[in-house]
Amino acid sequence: MTSPPRRYPDYDVLDKRDSPSWDDITRHVVAGRLNPPERQFFDDALWDVLIALCDTIMPQPDRDRPIAIWIDAALAQNRTTGTRYDNLPPMREAWKRGLAALEAEARLCHGRPFHDLAQDAREALLKAIDREEVAAPEWNDLPPRRMFREVLANEIVRVYYSHPDAWSEIGFGGPASPRGYVRLGPNRRDPWEAEESAATRRSAEP
Repeated sequence: MTSPPRRYPDYDVLDKRDSPSWDDITRHVVAGRLNPPERQFFDDALWDVLIALCDTIMPQPDRDRPIAIWIDAALAQNRTTGTRYDNLPPMREAWKRGLAALEAEARLCHGRPFHDLAQDAREALLKAIDREEVAAPEWNDLPPRRMFREVLANEIVRVYYSHPDAWSEIGFGGPASPRGYVRLGPNRRDPWEAEESAATRRSAEP
C-alpha cells in the first residue's frame, strides 16, 4: 500500500514556528507533540492490539506518526475529553476492556491475535463489530458499535490529526495566533496559508 499524492507536497507547517502565525504557547505545545513519551498505561498484550488497531484505521505505509503512544500517555494521566457515555465504563477501563474484547473476537473468529491478521481481515472484523455482529463474551456488557466508533476509532483519528505532520498533509497552519485567519469563505485562503498543488487540484475537479 502506498500513500496517495500529497496535496501540499512543499508545505511544512513547522516553517511557521518563528512566524507571526504562532505564539509561544503554540510553539511549546507543538514541540511537545514531536517528542513522544515512554509507554506507561498498556501492558504488552494490549499494546500489540492498540498498535495494530491504529495501523488498521490510519495506515501509514511510508511514514510513522505516533498515535498509540499519545493515547497511552493521555490514559496514564487520566486525561479524557470529559465525555462519559451512560453505557460505557470510565475511559481508562473502557480502553482496556475494548481492546481486550477486540483481541478476544479476533482469536474466536480467526484463531489468531488481532495483530497477526492481514489488513483485510482486520478491516472485516472491525466492520462486523461496527454492525454489532460479535460473539466473544467480552462484549457482553459493552456496546460494540459505540465502543468502536466513539471511543477507539474517534480517538485514533483525533490523535493522528493532532500531529504537525498531519497538519502539513492537509495544509493546516495551526491556531494562527496571534495573526489569525481573515479569508474564511470557501475557496479563499490567506497569503500565508498552504496552496494545494496544481496536480491534485486538477484531479479533484469534476
